[in-house]
Amino acid sequence: FVRKRALERTAVEIAAQHMVTDLPSSFSDGFMKLCGVEMAAAACRRCLDDARISINDVDVIEVHDCFSCNELFMYEALGLCGPGQGGRLIDTAVWVKNRNGGELCQLGGRWIVNPSGGLESKGHPIGATGLAQCAELNWQLRGETGQRQVDHAKIGLQQNFGLGSAAVVTLYT
Repeated sequence: FVRKRALERTAVEIAAQHMVTDLPSSFSDGFMKLCGVEMAAAACRRCLDDARISINDVDVIEVHDCFSCNELFMYEALGLCGPGQGGRLIDTAVWVKNRNGGELCQLGGRWIVNPSGGLESKGHPIGATGLAQCAELNWQLRGETGQRQVDHAKIGLQQNFGLGSAAVVTLYT
């Protein structure tokens, strides 16, 4: 299909995808577990293992930021920082300018998270959140996002979550 239509230059592939559903601890050990931290961490580890890469290889990330605290939780779950360090990671972030003149918040000297503005910037359209994240990462990897563009993005990671049900992590290349 891709070759027949000469789409090789714009094709984005799913390198790995995992879904983890409720764990025994999801409803018994506090808010962070209810918000899917353990599920996201497990799905992320599986994806990175399948793709034979580390989180440090990822260039751009879209996380399910249904609440501002949840974004911080996901920094920890995805391995961008250690447990309890999500706030510190954002506190030490720097603003970097891309080649299109846009400014992006860079975490840990490496990652751009939610260059789209995240789910809350879109009004958190339940049901469409995963599609919005997928579209953003495809556009990012194609270099089509203008001032939101993460320069030289080659690997994207998507984390999505449904409260009390499942966490899904997808790696795009």
